[in-house]
Parts: sequence; structure tokens; C-alpha cells
Amino acid sequence: MTFKLGNQAKTWGSAALFFLVTTVLCGVIYTAACTGLAQLFFPHQANGSIIEVDGTKYGSELVGQRFTDEKHLWGRAMNPSTGTFTDAEGNDVLWYAPSNLSPAGDEFATAVQDRVEQIRAAHPEMGNKPIPSDLVTNSGSGFDPHISPAAAEYQVDRLARTTGKSASEIRDIIKQCTCLLYTSPSPRDRQKSRMPSSA
Repeated sequence: MTFKLGNQAKTWGSAALFFLVTTVLCGVIYTAACTGLAQLFFPHQANGSIIEVDGTKYGSELVGQRFTDEKHLWGRAMNPSTGTFTDAEGNDVLWYAPSNLSPAGDEFATAVQDRVEQIRAAHPEMGNKPIPSDLVTNSGSGFDPHISPAAAEYQVDRLARTTGKSASEIRDIIKQCTCLLYTSPSPRDRQKSRMPSSA
């Protein structure tokens, strides 16, 4: 019995030592090293890529601005929120998070239907054509504004109507802004190319 208890004590001791060492290595030293190196070599990115002009901070380069007027291309629906966090002066801090709504839930269905009605009202030229899903749903993170080429194409007629530019001019602008995203076509792209023409 004494022999078994001694083995158990060694086992528990080894486990506790391993836990302590890995906690210090991974939770303290590794974290401190990554944070220190990031602050040393990439301070702007490590601190959120904040846009600052004349001492005033306006937001992050990594978070897209949400446009709702009809003269701009609309990005994906985002989920901004205020009131949960505050800065050192007590001001509300804008933050983003996933909605956590279940696709099978009534609340999600209502939110999507509201967006569908908004999109259809702003794009009468499209009639009952299917709306790309990224125009009526949030991303998983809640703040990704990126849309597919199909979602951009859906908005071409509205932009031509509201900006005074021709549809071809609008498409040229869209191509300029999307070509870098599709440098490696997938098999699906080869079947139905979404790549901008190189001509």
C-alpha cells in the first residue's frame, strides 16, 4: 500500500510540475514574447490598426464602414453595439460581435426578411431576382463587410441610377476592387469565371 501511495504521489507531483511549467511557458512567457515582438515590430497593427487624425481616433482600418445611402455599394450586414464597454473616460466603445441567432429561429428569419424587403425596395430594377445571401446575413464575426462579386453585381443598376455613372463604369470600379481577391481560381471559378477580364 505504501508503495502504491508513493507512486501516486510521484505521479501527482509530476503532473502538478508539468502543469506549472506549461502554464508559465504558454500562458506567461509565450504571451509576453508575442506581445513584446508585436509591439516592437508591428505596433500599429498590434494595437488594432487605429485610424488617428490630429490626435482623434476614428476607428480601425480592419473594420469596414457601413454605408446605407443609395449612392454607395452596400457591404454585408454588420452587428455593431455600444453600451457594453466604456473607455477610461466612461464613453461608450463601439464593438462588434456575432448575433448568435439560430438560422432555425424566428428572430433570425424576421431579421433576414426585413433585410430582403430593404434590398428589394432599393433595387426595383432587379424585380424578384434572387438576392445574394451575403446581402441579407451577417458574417460569423459580425463585422466583416466583404461581399461576393454576385452581391456587388446585384447593386450595379441602383448605383448607375443614383450616381449618374453608366453600368459599365460601375462594373469597371467593382472589377478594380475585386481582382486581387480572386488570384487563384477554384474549380468552381473555372466552370463559371468570376475573374475580371485581363483584356
